[in-house]
Amino acid sequence: MARSYDLEPFELDFFDTAPIRFRIDVNIPVTPARAWAELTRQNTLDWCKPIKSIDFTSPAPYGVGTTRRAVLSPGYLTLNEYFFDWTEDPENTKFHNAFRVESINVPGLRRFGEYTEITPAAVGSRLVWTFALELGPSSRALNAFSNPASTPVFRTIEADTLRHFAHLSPQG
Repeated sequence: MARSYDLEPFELDFFDTAPIRFRIDVNIPVTPARAWAELTRQNTLDWCKPIKSIDFTSPAPYGVGTTRRAVLSPGYLTLNEYFFDWTEDPENTKFHNAFRVESINVPGLRRFGEYTEITPAAVGSRLVWTFALELGPSSRALNAFSNPASTPVFRTIEADTLRHFAHLSPQG
């Protein structure tokens, strides 16, 4: 059985105070509802090269308390995620969620999570995606995703996401 390392919990303010943060802030040419549907479906982010798979491990409908498993390419890192924030309000065009990683299969992280927000833009939607992490005492195994040299990984996720949404129909 694979080893599991528990991470420390945190709240929304961590996305502003984490020692390491990366933010993607882009406009995408689809409606907020369409963008939200893509980012919250089973097997989401299948368009991102650094991600091997993402599977919701809780049944739909998703919300606070939802869990998910992510495997990063090429398959060495597995993260178990817990959504502690989830607002899905199509009537008022409010879409955002946040998860924290509860456990990972390699040592090195103290805290890690993502915050996603979708709002209307002049054309399509604005996607703001914030990654926040804090390294633990034995972080060598995770250096590829957690230091300034990791910028290409996040830029790849951004480019892959822009390419994916550019090929979707605006309404879905």
